[in-house]
Amino acid sequence: MKIARVTNISETIKKLKDNGLWICGTDINAKTMYNEQDLKGPLGIVIGNEGSGIGEKVKKNCDFLIKIPMKGKVNSLNAAVSTGIIIYEALRQRGGKL
Repeated sequence: MKIARVTNISETIKKLKDNGLWICGTDINAKTMYNEQDLKGPLGIVIGNEGSGIGEKVKKNCDFLIKIPMKGKVNSLNAAVSTGIIIYEALRQRGGKL
């Protein structure tokens, strides 16, 4: 699995889309739950920070947005935890094969 840190996320998303990746963003206000979205194809995952999430411009560049359900008073997870949940779901949908 390739992981990248970039300085211009919007430009990077455009390049990834041009190369055939679907871009998945995580957002607490998304309508689709993470386990209801097809995550089997070529995929780039955008995870926001714990405080403010993903910026509006970046959200608009995503092909789809998903959310992880929250319980109680917690309204966001640590970014690493969210990433692990989404990657695990993508792996599960692929039959354990990345």
